[in-house]
Amino acid sequence: MTAASPALLGLAEADGAVRCVACAHRCLVRPGRAGICRVRENRDGRLVTTVFGQAVAANADPIEKKPLFHVYPGSIAFSIATRGCNFHCLHCQNWTISQAERDGRNVGAFDLPPDAVVAAALAADSRSVAYTYTEPTVFIEYVVETARLAMAAGLVNVLVTNGYQTPEALDLLAPLVQAANVDLKSFDDRFYRRIVGARLAPVLDTLVGLRRRGIWVEVTTLLIPGLNDDADELASLAGWIAAELGPETPWHVSRFFPTYRLADLDPTPAATIRRAVEAGRAAGLRHVYSGNLADGDEDTCCAECGETLIRRHGFVAVRAALVDGRCARCGHSLAGVGLAEWGKPEARQ
Repeated sequence: MTAASPALLGLAEADGAVRCVACAHRCLVRPGRAGICRVRENRDGRLVTTVFGQAVAANADPIEKKPLFHVYPGSIAFSIATRGCNFHCLHCQNWTISQAERDGRNVGAFDLPPDAVVAAALAADSRSVAYTYTEPTVFIEYVVETARLAMAAGLVNVLVTNGYQTPEALDLLAPLVQAANVDLKSFDDRFYRRIVGARLAPVLDTLVGLRRRGIWVEVTTLLIPGLNDDADELASLAGWIAAELGPETPWHVSRFFPTYRLADLDPTPAATIRRAVEAGRAAGLRHVYSGNLADGDEDTCCAECGETLIRRHGFVAVRAALVDGRCARCGHSLAGVGLAEWGKPEARQ
């Protein structure tokens, strides 16, 4: 049996069952069983996690890879993950680790306790620790302990998440996490139920909840041909971001490539991505970025005067007209985290 540690966010129920309230599935986990994520189990009437300190990935990545474009641009995010996920997306890009439990495959985990994560992040000259690749909500205990140590060491904590947290989980994370990129996979609940195995409403609630708790939010939508690329739906999605999260919320629109259980589909046409970018701008969003395109639009421009503030090529960011977090031409402040520190000698890059 896999080693286990006590889990957070478990509520005792009748007959030895436990209600896990880490994510919006709110699984009722009976003795000897696991939740939907397969890594949170009921052992003798107690909720436990089987992945605390058990990483399956640990890499020093450019923060732009998350993608987070308005969080310490050009810096390194030391990125970790465990196995397991509370979604079963048919198009999962990291399915070899996120879906290993569900698919009955072994994945090589290794010991990486929280203090070792922070030590590795500092050794890699990282500015942040990113909880990513799989869904960090299912390893929230690992996130919380690591994030506490990271903050004490002067590092920023960022989530790359599907946004299926509960308010209880957000309350735990809010004092420790400074930024999040949330996958808003569609604006159609039918897509979420059929392709993802979840519901849309909790994701929208999480997005609003993150902002209300003072966490910087960027949004990513991967467009899949024929499934979530309807023009009217994308216009509604962009309008919701502008109205509920604010017009300076970055929206990353990314191109799909065949993978996992949707390997028979075609890649997203570049024209679809460009139309979505235009739809975002028409809805009032000031920072819309195209991903997975060779000639994508990834520069950051001033929301007030249009001056190019940050130039990007791939995962490399170069400061253009951004001075102390403001536009050098008109003085408008660029929204985000750590932008005023960029380029200062004392800032960790």
